[in-house]
Amino acid sequence: MKNEILYRIQKSFPLVRRPFFRIAQELKISEEEVLQTLQSQKNNNIIRQTSAILDTKKLGFKSSLVAFEVKEENINKAVEILNSHPGISHNYERNHSYNIWFTLAIAPNSKSTLEETVKQLSILCNALDYIILPTLKLFKISVKLDTTNKQNKKERVENKEFKTMKLEEKHVNLIKEIQNDIEFVQEPFKKIVEKLNISYDEFFTSLKEFQECGIMRRFASILNHRQAGFNANAMVVWDIDEKEADSIGKIAASFSNVSHCYLRPKYQNWNYNLFTMIHGKTEEETNAVIKNIEKEIEYKSNLPLYSSREFKKVRIKYFSDDFKNWEDNYL
Repeated sequence: MKNEILYRIQKSFPLVRRPFFRIAQELKISEEEVLQTLQSQKNNNIIRQTSAILDTKKLGFKSSLVAFEVKEENINKAVEILNSHPGISHNYERNHSYNIWFTLAIAPNSKSTLEETVKQLSILCNALDYIILPTLKLFKISVKLDTTNKQNKKERVENKEFKTMKLEEKHVNLIKEIQNDIEFVQEPFKKIVEKLNISYDEFFTSLKEFQECGIMRRFASILNHRQAGFNANAMVVWDIDEKEADSIGKIAASFSNVSHCYLRPKYQNWNYNLFTMIHGKTEEETNAVIKNIEKEIEYKSNLPLYSSREFKKVRIKYFSDDFKNWEDNYL
């Protein structure tokens, strides 16, 4: 039952006053059992965070994947500098000459461009070289680790049409709250509605509006991959014909073990433009997924980049003073 609960809160978190009671009803167990299970998994560091998963670009932030080439003796210092940036949420060492891979977001009111910030970071980190890999097309972003071993190997990925929305101060104040980790209690949203002096109806209406506009991709729990038993996580990059990217990207994204699938630019020294993040419990499982994708798409070459070390994996705190403070110190 533990694994059923873990999969349920990754996939679709009930946005109701008592979400854990709703889950208990669906699984035909008690609310107390759901809460105790989740708290236990949180205590054991299986559950990383349960919060709104927000779309960086929809909030006005500029973002990109970046790869640095850093000498082995400079890695520790580089990691210290990179991890200090509030817009760097993921930072890994991977098995390539470009050995440090991180995602960077820049606030809408930044005093610098993303490119200028990357250049400054490369100088601070003593990087020998770097590439900036922004998203040209998003095919999929949805991390759901199959803790049940019962899910289909393929899934349907739909392109959603989003409404437009102008963020007002009340929206920003709400976003500042829903991006934080909730507690596993009967009414986890109670503190938020009381702090903002709004009703539950107003709260859930706003969250629904955020989803319809793409600002909030979903509300869900994120697991610590390795602690949850998924020890072979590879970023597999592919050299594909950009003219065929739409059809190829959709096929790659349809594999359930693929959590992220993007089209990114090529460079003279970097030939890969399709990026797929694949999660498996073992290297054999991950390699099997790669083999299955290879059978279904047209590509010139591919390269599995396994993460050897995780330096940082957090949720960005949007609309935080940390961005301005970092820039005041480093730019």
